[in-house]
Amino acid sequence: MSKKPNELTIEEAARALRARELTVRALWDACAEAAHAENPELHAFLELFDADDAAIAAAEKRIDDEGEKAPLLCGIPLAIKDNILIEGKIASAASKMLADYRATYDAAVIQKLKDAGALFLGRTNMDEFALGGSTENSAFGVTKNPHDTSRVSGGTSGGSAAAVAAHLCIAALGTDTGGSVRNPASYCGVVGAKPTYGAVSRSGIIAAASSFDQVGPITKTTEDARILLDTIRGRDALDATTIPDDLYAPRTAGTSLRIGVLRSLVAKDGIDADMRAAFEATLQKLEHAGHTLVDISIPLADPALAAYYIINFAEVSANLARFDGMRYGHAARGETLLDDYVLSRTEGFGEETRRRILLGTFVLSSGYIDAYYRKADAARAALRRAFEEAFESVDVIATPTMPTPAFTIGEKSDPLAMYLEDIFTVTANLTGQPALSVPMGTVAREGKQLPVGIHFTAPHQAEAVLFAAGRAVENSR
Repeated sequence: MSKKPNELTIEEAARALRARELTVRALWDACAEAAHAENPELHAFLELFDADDAAIAAAEKRIDDEGEKAPLLCGIPLAIKDNILIEGKIASAASKMLADYRATYDAAVIQKLKDAGALFLGRTNMDEFALGGSTENSAFGVTKNPHDTSRVSGGTSGGSAAAVAAHLCIAALGTDTGGSVRNPASYCGVVGAKPTYGAVSRSGIIAAASSFDQVGPITKTTEDARILLDTIRGRDALDATTIPDDLYAPRTAGTSLRIGVLRSLVAKDGIDADMRAAFEATLQKLEHAGHTLVDISIPLADPALAAYYIINFAEVSANLARFDGMRYGHAARGETLLDDYVLSRTEGFGEETRRRILLGTFVLSSGYIDAYYRKADAARAALRRAFEEAFESVDVIATPTMPTPAFTIGEKSDPLAMYLEDIFTVTANLTGQPALSVPMGTVAREGKQLPVGIHFTAPHQAEAVLFAAGRAVENSR
C-alpha cells in the first residue's frame, strides 16, 4: 500500500483487510497512534478510547470467516460525535451540564455499527448541545482546522470533521441540525451527508432541535458516505419519526443529472468572490462532463434562515428544559429553590446555549408565538412545497456549502454573523430533504490553501442521486 493505514478510505481499508494486506489490529494501531500524536494540537477528540481487544479480535475473525461477505465496516475505526450515546462511555454533548454523564445504552446507530463490526476510536468535540457553527462553543475548548490551526474546523460536528481530515480515523459520525455535518465538511475538505429526515434513527442522540436533527456520515469520499449511511439507516421502533422500510422508496440517478443552480442566493452579499469563482468553475466541469445546468429561482429560500432560527430556538428551549439541576444535569445549590435552578443552568450551560434558550422561550411565549413561531412554521411548510415544485424540473440543487472558507478562531464573535454562515445549508433541514457537501477545491487565505465545498440538495429519499452528484464532482477534478 502506498498510503499509511490511517489514510485509507473505508473502501480501501476493507479491501486491504480482506486481501490480508492489513490486519484489524494494525489498522486500529495506526489510527490510534495518529490520534494520540495530533489530538493535543487539534483537540478533535474529547476522549480517545482504549483498544477493545475483544472487539478487534472478533472483527479479525469475522473477516477471516466471512471474507467478502463480511460488512465493509467490519474492523474500521470510527470517530463518534459526543452527543451520540455509546453504552458505558461519557456523552457530554461538550457541555458542563453533562460532563459526568455516562451512557447506559447504545444509540440506535451505534448498535447498527456494532452489528457491522465497526470499532470506536473516541468521542469528538462539538459545539455545546450542537448549538453553533464553529466548535468554538464547546465547554472544553475549540477544535482547530487541520489545514490551518489558526482557523475553526466548523461546527457543530467540528471534531469529527477534523479527525477525518487529519486521518486520525477512517470515517466519523456527526449530527446535522442546520448544516452541522456539511459545514465542517466544507471547512475541513471532506465529505458530509445529511440524510432524508427520518432515514436514520435519533434514538440515543442528545436532542437539540428535534424536527431538524439527523445523524450523518463524515468521510473521505462520497462512496464512503454511502457505505456508512447504508449501515445506519432504517426503521427504528424507538423513533416514531423514522420512515418505515416498506415506505422507503429511494430514487435512483441516471448517467446525466439536471443540476438546478440557485444563482440569486449565490449572488448575495457576504459570499466571498473566490468562493463564487470556485463554485462556477466546478459547475462548468460538471457541464463539460455531460450534466445539464438549469438556473432556478426559489424566492422563499431568502427568508429560510430567519424561519430556521426561530424554530431552532423554540425547540432548543423545550428540549433543554429538562436540564435543570433537579431532574437531569449539573446541580448547584443556593439559598433558595430558585437559586438552585438559576445556578445550575448558569453554571451548566454556555453563553450560546443560554442565548438560544432565552430566545426560544421568548418566541414561544403567549404574546409572541403567533408573531414568530407560527409564522416561521408556516414559512417552513411553504418552503417545502416550493422545493418540491423545483424538483419537478431538476434532479439536485447546487450552491456552495458555505459563503466563506474556514474563518479564524474568534473572528465571528457577533452571533448574527455566525448565523448568516448557514445561509445555504438550513433549507435542507427545514424541508427534511437530503443534502451533501463535497470538496470542490481550495481558496487562498494568508498564504494557505483552504478547502471549500459544493452543496447539493435532493428530493426526499433521493440519497442515491446526491451520491451520483458527489461522485461526478470527484471524477471531474
